[in-house]
Amino acid sequence: MTIALVTGAARGIGAAIAHRLAAAGHRLVLVDLNPAVRDSAAAMDAVAVEADIATAPGRAAIRDAVHAAGEPLGVLVNNAGITRDALVADLTEDMFRQVTRINLGATYELTSALAADMADDGAVVNIGSRAHLGNVGQFNYAMSKAGIVGLTRSLALAYAPRLRVNAVAPGFIATDMTDAMPVRVRERIVSRVPLRKPGRPEDIAGAVAWLASPEARYVTGQLVYCCGGRSYGTTEGTAT
Repeated sequence: MTIALVTGAARGIGAAIAHRLAAAGHRLVLVDLNPAVRDSAAAMDAVAVEADIATAPGRAAIRDAVHAAGEPLGVLVNNAGITRDALVADLTEDMFRQVTRINLGATYELTSALAADMADDGAVVNIGSRAHLGNVGQFNYAMSKAGIVGLTRSLALAYAPRLRVNAVAPGFIATDMTDAMPVRVRERIVSRVPLRKPGRPEDIAGAVAWLASPEARYVTGQLVYCCGGRSYGTTEGTAT
C-alpha cells in the first residue's frame, strides 16, 4: 500500500479525487486550509493536515504527516488553488500575487519538498484548467494555470525516469462555486461545450486516478483535457 496525498481535499474536485484514490487502494493524506478537511478525512479513515502549502511551516507539517503515516508516498495530487477574479484594469498587484503564489508557486514548492520522499515509479498529478487558454476576468488565474502546463513538462523531464508528472485540465465542472453563478451564465457556458453538459468532480477524479495508476506507466509530461470537448477557442466569463 502506498500513500496518496491530495491538496485542496476538503470539498469539490479534491474530495472526489480522494475518494477515487481510496477506492484504488491508497492510504490517504488530505491537505487543506479549510478545517472541513478533518471531516472529509474522518469519513475515509484518512490523515488530515490543516496547513497552508504556501508556507514553509505548512509544507513541513505535510511532510511530517507523510513520514508519520509509515508508508511510501506513491501519489501526489496538487489540486489546491484559489481565484481572485477581476478585469485586467481592476486587477490589483495583491490579487495577482496571491493567485500565482498559491496556484503555481506553492505547487512547485510542495512537489520539490516531497519528491525525494516519493516511491520509485511514483506519480505527480497537477490540476490545471482549461482557463490556461485565456479567460476574461481571470488574467491572474489563467496565467497561473498556463504556468502549471510548463511546470508539469519541466518537472517530468527533471524527475524522469523515477517519477511521472502529468496534469489534468478541467473545463466547466459542476461544483458549489459554479452552482452559485447566475443561471444564464452557466447556461451560456454549457451551450459552448460540445457534450452540452457540465462535468462532475468525479470526471476529474477518474482522469487523475488513471494518470496515477500503472496503466499510465508510459505517460509523463502530458496535459489531459477533461472539458467535454471544449479544449480550444476563446472563453467568455469565468470559472472554467
